[in-house]
Amino acid sequence: MRSMDHPSKTAPKCPFQKRYPSQLIRDDAFYMTLAYNEAIDAWTANEVPIGAIVECDGEIVGKGHNQVEFSKDPTAHAEMIAVTQAARAISDWRLNNATLYVTKEPCPMCSGAVIMSRLKRVVFAVPDPKMGGLGGAFNVNGYPGMNHTCEIESGVFQEECRELLQSFFRLKRERNNRTI
Repeated sequence: MRSMDHPSKTAPKCPFQKRYPSQLIRDDAFYMTLAYNEAIDAWTANEVPIGAIVECDGEIVGKGHNQVEFSKDPTAHAEMIAVTQAARAISDWRLNNATLYVTKEPCPMCSGAVIMSRLKRVVFAVPDPKMGGLGGAFNVNGYPGMNHTCEIESGVFQEECRELLQSFFRLKRERNNRTI
């Protein structure tokens, strides 16, 4: 039996709707809204609702949401999937002109991928003081002697993304308490 077939393993119904921002202003809020939509896709798939978008020269070259449970792969984080897609799309592992937009601060693994892929910039919504790798718990970007660092910005679309994450875990806990 696949995990998605078991009633206690199904996702709670997502009370959030995708958003459709205007294509006229492609700013940080625009791209973070698209990452938010990816996070909703993660929720629907019973994954931790984190979404990511990679933008390069005004175009979306990578996108992803968590797929850890589905793929049984601990590296299948939204950021890793989006960065891999972006590298394939531009046919280069160096993402020098690209920005990663992600709904939650990347973990140390994903932060390492950010540095290794030479992303120009990372914009995340919700800081993670327990496992964040770009200043929350660690700062991979700030290690002395690194041959690359990137610009970091946090807080874009923070309240919406925080509410999405907190609601997911609250509903999962409520559901688990009812099935015990």
